[in-house]
Amino acid sequence: MRILITGAAGFLGSHLCDRMLSEGHKVVGLDNFVTGSRDNLVHLVRNKDFTFKRHDVSEPITVPGKLDAILHFASPASPNPASPFGYPNLPVETLKAGSMGTFHTLDLALIHQARYVFASTSEIYGDPLEHPQKETYWGHVNPVGPRSMYDEAKRFSEALIMAYYRSKGADTRIVRIFNTYGPRMRLDDGRVVPSFIQQALNKEPLTIFGDGMQTRSFCYVNDLVDGIYRLLLSSEHLPVNIGNPVETSILNFAATINRLAGNPAGVVYSPEDRMDSDPQRRRPDINRAKAILGWNPKVDLEVGLSRTIEYFKEKLGIK
Repeated sequence: MRILITGAAGFLGSHLCDRMLSEGHKVVGLDNFVTGSRDNLVHLVRNKDFTFKRHDVSEPITVPGKLDAILHFASPASPNPASPFGYPNLPVETLKAGSMGTFHTLDLALIHQARYVFASTSEIYGDPLEHPQKETYWGHVNPVGPRSMYDEAKRFSEALIMAYYRSKGADTRIVRIFNTYGPRMRLDDGRVVPSFIQQALNKEPLTIFGDGMQTRSFCYVNDLVDGIYRLLLSSEHLPVNIGNPVETSILNFAATINRLAGNPAGVVYSPEDRMDSDPQRRRPDINRAKAILGWNPKVDLEVGLSRTIEYFKEKLGIK
């Protein structure tokens, strides 16, 4: 296939480029570098099957030649307002990526009669009252809260995609992504994995907001990409959760990173005032992914974190 990937210079987008190329497909990457990094694509510059176009998905998109699939992954993704790359500091850009960007990529898919995959998120469930979260759960959300620009952009995109599927016959798929980590995350994007690892490698105490009892389920990027690839090849049109169902508290997560990084500094606690709607529990129900895609995460948390720590060591110049 010839595949367009928006957000190609981002953490997930660049790994998707690698997977698609490794499967023998041709890839057209699209990014405006607001949160993506050229470094994530430098290894593909000489690949004859990869081409790149700098473009903002909130503007109309034209791609010469036939496209067989479109993966719309362009969006800021960090909830941290302390980071310049966090979506609280890019609210309009985030909403445009999840509205106009979705319109433009869907229209392009119709023109080319291409398969379409949209990167949705577990954030559409809000601070969930159902645990674990099934795809049938409608969510417990704050549509005007401090992180609503991301949640609502994704929820709107899902509604738009289903409208294109039902009324226009678009060949669409929706993946709801739970917390993902691995190499190529930005050191400065403010999410918990790079923040904790950077502090640990600098032998600093890890900063925990609140009491650390809030939970997350962390999925290694290779596992996530495998699930997305299986979804692309499937005929499933309803949303599918892709994430690791192994749930851990942030306090235990911090302890694991400190141990793997050899950091004796422990943790420090900070008042939980960064985000008043930060979800307290997060864990995917992946029964649909198992049944429809034959997918299960394979990479153990400690194995994945060890690989990620080595990546950050290299980025920081630590031996």
